[in-house]
Amino acid sequence: MSLRKKYFAGLGFRTNKPEFEPGEEISAFVTGHDGDAPVARIGDTILRVEGAPGNALDTRIRLRVEEFDDNDHRGTATYLETVGQSSF
Repeated sequence: MSLRKKYFAGLGFRTNKPEFEPGEEISAFVTGHDGDAPVARIGDTILRVEGAPGNALDTRIRLRVEEFDDNDHRGTATYLETVGQSSF
């Protein structure tokens, strides 16, 4: 393998509209509410989080994606646990 290929191995670009598969577990910050349910925004993707505690706003949580619409970049997820607090 050439030095150039070694240097660029694994290099990729992030998207502002990530897509998720049902069953995928991720961590994200709860950034607001959609009605009475907390939401986590990852770029322009919005996940409605079911079962999150009432004080979850501005906390980092681990969640499991339940449903996801690739066209609208919206979905629902289930709260699993709180893993951190916001730094702001």
